[in-house]
Amino acid sequence: MGAGIAQVAAQAGHPVRIYDMREGAAVKAIEGISAQLQSRVQKGKLTSEEHSAILGRIGAAETLQALADSSLIIEAIVEQRQAKQALFSELEALCPATTVLASNTSSISITALAAGMKYPARVIGLHFFNPAPLMALVEVVSGLATDTKLIDCMVATVTAWGKTPVVCRSTPGFIVNRVARPFYAESMRLLQEGASDCATLDALLREAGSFRMGAFELTDLIGHDVNYAVTRSVFDAFYGDFRFQPSLIQHELVEAGFFGRKSGRGFYDYSSTVEKPQPRQLVAVGSPLTCIVEGDLGPAKSLLIRFRQAGISIVERPGEGVLRVGSAVLALSDGRLASQRARDHHFSSLALFDLAHDYSTVTSLGVAFSASTPNEAKQAVVDLLVGAGIKVRPLADVPGLVVLRTVVMLANEAADTLLQQVANARDIDLAMCAGVNYPSGPLAWADRLGADWVVNVLKCLQSVYGEDRYRPSMLLSRIATEGALFHAD
Repeated sequence: MGAGIAQVAAQAGHPVRIYDMREGAAVKAIEGISAQLQSRVQKGKLTSEEHSAILGRIGAAETLQALADSSLIIEAIVEQRQAKQALFSELEALCPATTVLASNTSSISITALAAGMKYPARVIGLHFFNPAPLMALVEVVSGLATDTKLIDCMVATVTAWGKTPVVCRSTPGFIVNRVARPFYAESMRLLQEGASDCATLDALLREAGSFRMGAFELTDLIGHDVNYAVTRSVFDAFYGDFRFQPSLIQHELVEAGFFGRKSGRGFYDYSSTVEKPQPRQLVAVGSPLTCIVEGDLGPAKSLLIRFRQAGISIVERPGEGVLRVGSAVLALSDGRLASQRARDHHFSSLALFDLAHDYSTVTSLGVAFSASTPNEAKQAVVDLLVGAGIKVRPLADVPGLVVLRTVVMLANEAADTLLQQVANARDIDLAMCAGVNYPSGPLAWADRLGADWVVNVLKCLQSVYGEDRYRPSMLLSRIATEGALFHAD
């Protein structure tokens, strides 16, 4: 990570020195940078002259004292508060008061790191995302004592480096590592509840939610030791708030040393002899000619585009926002169990389908059936969706299915982050798109779905589970009541 940041600064024209307490590590880091740049030369993205110029700006420092005349020092050492504080104390004794001391920490309080220092106003967080040369986002994190002029200076610096800065206060997880917790947590809970297998749950987040990776693929890539530690850190920092509760399944993986790709096994087995499991899907046996639409389908209304493109006749009539095919009723999940909703509305056959980022292009949907739904009605639903070019991935009857509960929880946490003035709405959404490649910012997604609709789903989830985990953010409820938007034009 440190080498990546050094490369970014050198590419922007700065003379850079790398220090590592391990003998030979700084030189090895420079060799790694050279190899990275050489691959860009081979691809025609960099000239040999540029390669030489960048490397010419990077040197290895043999001692910490060699950094004493630096204008900006960025630490990227072990993620331990005491180690970082000790390093900053050493640097403060070596450097003039004008030297900016920045931490690349992903979750440790900048306020805490600056506490006790002679010049705490010069301490700031610059949280780069891995790999630093490729990822656009940098969280510029201010502690209680950080000089506001320094924040502006670091935003300008990061921008000049070709990065996308977002400004936030030093609170647990900052923006990304706080708001992203539900993305991992909901999938792990669904797995623990037997909703489906890892491959199916991951496929739905990719194919219906348009996320770059599913939660299990992503945590295997990050490393469960790292991801679990961040979750524990945020959970503990929020005094055990159940919204951030770590997963017992992930804890077991860590205990076993199954850290993911780097250990060869996590949620998936990466042995060369093991084939990656495929997601489940149901098979069509027929092709329906007609579908009845009763009322407004709300967020799922563009699904009708798919049906018409597939040559399925649409009959529209008033109703409560459901589809009918054969003897089956098909509806977008609202956070209730399928069997509960069937009972509430006196449906003898009910199938609930999941949220999609874009129903007009979605390639698969998760579907759950009420206990009373006969096989004939289930098949009619499968035939309808498959006939429109949508793979049907079966799920157990779980509240909120997969994409829906993940998205509303992301929106809820983003709303609380905004409520607590950690960052503004623009920077929260920008951070989630630029930092972890979300298809939409959570607050923009809530605007599109409607805050009142999101709040209703959360209340349904809260009712089913009887847990505070799904409580709606006060700000989200207020936006819903006012009929307002997070991103008002």
